[in-house]
Amino acid sequence: MSTELVKNGNNEIAEKQSFSDYLMTNLVRVEDALPKDFNKARFVQNCVALLNDNPQLQKYSRSQIVSGLLKGSYLGLDFYSKECYLIPYGSQLNYQTDYRGAKKLAKKYSIRPIKDIYAKLIREGDEFEELIINGEPTFNFKPKFLNDGKILGAFAVVLYKDGGLAYDVMPLSDLENTRKHSKASNSPAWKDFTGEMYKKTALHRLCKQIEIDFENPTQRDAFMAGMEIETDVEAQVQQEIESEANKTEFIIDESAEVVEEKPAPKTVADVTAGVKEKEPVGKDMNVSTKEKKQDVPAFMQMENME
Repeated sequence: MSTELVKNGNNEIAEKQSFSDYLMTNLVRVEDALPKDFNKARFVQNCVALLNDNPQLQKYSRSQIVSGLLKGSYLGLDFYSKECYLIPYGSQLNYQTDYRGAKKLAKKYSIRPIKDIYAKLIREGDEFEELIINGEPTFNFKPKFLNDGKILGAFAVVLYKDGGLAYDVMPLSDLENTRKHSKASNSPAWKDFTGEMYKKTALHRLCKQIEIDFENPTQRDAFMAGMEIETDVEAQVQQEIESEANKTEFIIDESAEVVEEKPAPKTVADVTAGVKEKEPVGKDMNVSTKEKKQDVPAFMQMENME
């Protein structure tokens, strides 16, 4: 293909440099949307190395590749260090922020300074309980030593420098529902590193609850788009509607008897007096309805404690 980065012979360096120049030109074009401390030269170098190490990405057009790379550049994330990814999906190349990238962004841009943020699996044999102490919700987690039992769920917690914390818990059913609605549900990552994907899912959902102040709107849009498939419930519902629509075949029963509706016989008074049927007087049919408020499970809400 015309945009290949790896070629045999003397053309290899020229092809690399050609792509490097193209990527650098695009970075300069969107420079106002990049982080203030962004190193363009290092980013280009790492992107070229990434593509050389992943030949499956090279079947996509140069514009598709650069479009995905720019999303990572807006956030100052490094593809080669696996802070974010370009994930092939059919004819599309999707951008996704990784667990490490989400942690990095939360620590860097959180309005409330963060000491640490992480996610853990809850396995059969571990102890996990949510508590209310002095009116403040909290939790207690005691993992069993070297436990490789069945995964029951995952939780993510953020520890703030002021001593507070927030956490989010996802049972296995929620984690699997997220996987079900992911375009990459059968990817090697989900198949071979299921536990890590569970932790990433919980952490991503927690990060969307942290108040983050990005340098510009483009960064916020890139951040939300990078986690949308895993954490956006509306996107999941829409994807389910699209995948399930028109799946039921409509079959006409040709053997069914067709019954014609006969008009009611007129009365003698109607015929002799030529009485016209009166249309019923319309009544105000407006019915006030109240949208049912969906209860939000406690584990989906941000929790704080000392």
